[in-house]
Amino acid sequence: MTKFPKDFFWGGATAANQCEGGWNEGGRGITSNDTTTGGTVDTPRLVTYRMPDGTTGAVSQWEPLPPGAKRAVLDGYYYPYHEAIDFYHRYKEDIALFAEMGFKMFRMSIAWSRIFPTPEQSEPNKEGLDFYRRVFEELRKYNIEPLVTISHYDNPIYIDEDLGGWQDRRAIEQFDKYTEAILKEYKGLVKYWLTFNEINSLLMIPMFNPNCPDEVVRTNLLQLHNQFVASARCVRRAHEIDPNYVVGCMIGGGPCSYPFTCDPKDVLKNQQDMQNFNYYCSDVQVRGEYPFYTKRLWKKYGFEYEVSEEDKKDLREGTVDMVTYSYYMSSCATTHKIEDSAGGNLSMGARNPYLKYSDWDWSIDPDGLRYTLNEYYARYQLPLMVVENGIGGIDKLEDDGTIHDPYHIDYLREHIKAMSDAINEDGVNLIGYTPWGCIDLVSASTGEMKKRYGFIYVDKNNDGSGTLNRYRKDSFYWYKKVIASNGEDLD
Repeated sequence: MTKFPKDFFWGGATAANQCEGGWNEGGRGITSNDTTTGGTVDTPRLVTYRMPDGTTGAVSQWEPLPPGAKRAVLDGYYYPYHEAIDFYHRYKEDIALFAEMGFKMFRMSIAWSRIFPTPEQSEPNKEGLDFYRRVFEELRKYNIEPLVTISHYDNPIYIDEDLGGWQDRRAIEQFDKYTEAILKEYKGLVKYWLTFNEINSLLMIPMFNPNCPDEVVRTNLLQLHNQFVASARCVRRAHEIDPNYVVGCMIGGGPCSYPFTCDPKDVLKNQQDMQNFNYYCSDVQVRGEYPFYTKRLWKKYGFEYEVSEEDKKDLREGTVDMVTYSYYMSSCATTHKIEDSAGGNLSMGARNPYLKYSDWDWSIDPDGLRYTLNEYYARYQLPLMVVENGIGGIDKLEDDGTIHDPYHIDYLREHIKAMSDAINEDGVNLIGYTPWGCIDLVSASTGEMKKRYGFIYVDKNNDGSGTLNRYRKDSFYWYKKVIASNGEDLD
């Protein structure tokens, strides 16, 4: 029998850019995501732009813009984030559905550009503050605890264009202004906060692009440093504003897990990959200083940086209260030629012959979740949350309004069992579980609606057509039963 603590936080997770919509309402400013088109597994998403002379164009989201180009929303392109699933107007309906399932926690993010649409503003946008206040009050009405991600891949466009991204330290000042406003505004409404979503994603680029120039990695290491400082200052500020605030880091937790062979070189590569791509970020945010292997990582990419005493002080004083991470799949590290590679979200490697793979070529590995829970808890001895987990698939809305998604149930059942084993057999202090995309939303990697994670089906297609009506899937009723039994009834 699976067992979970009586106060365990069962729930689900979303992000503002992928579900909220209302991109030009309520005083919201434009974001970089607003200029990113839809795509598919085989067709890359594009970023649209305008040149100083007025000519326009588009490049892959992984390519740099032409010199002098500025991101722009153009006629003739479909931008899925503009409406997304319209949570902006339908949040009461959606929260009522979450409550019907029995959610104890709902992970969501705040759109920074809804709070500070322009960098010059000294005071936050009241319409934006009021919108999230209404959302939090609606959650509280049903005794659902908000878990709020402060920055979830959703920069205001002025951070990316006017400042050139997080490599400019002025981004820290803008983040200070933003976090102070929301931490003060929502005192008493929100207790649990996360600073940067999957902060280590900036270091994962070499994993799926072996030809990534060292210059890109050096830039990302500088961006990461500034985000570490911004995160630490946010944690310290949160504790000053409300000692009851609990602030965590959020790590993309499963890009690599196992050496592909017992060749000692594979074992060593796997250890170094875990250090470089996972623990580098969590070590800084939990321990308040750069880890010993920083020297090796920086040397590998030719990165040199003198950390100031002020930054060191900020990092020491702003350590997080809990560790949260996403887990979808595992992969394998090897120094040998890969004959059969696997796919995934920012995650490539040798295909594991002991695992099954999804339609999107992601490995299905519940044992890997138990493994990572043990690794994180052994390393930090802080409370853990799994704040993203799930499998995306193609769901069909039947004529009678039902949706049969047994693959969702099978995937989640086995991962819940793995969490129970980690708690009861291993002694891990796991306090919450918020599966990703608890309501269908726009895929971040491909911009699709076709790839569905949710317990709730949203009638919307890849091209933006559809009624946006909500329907309960089979997994909705199954998860409701799981929560009601506190994880004991998984049939």
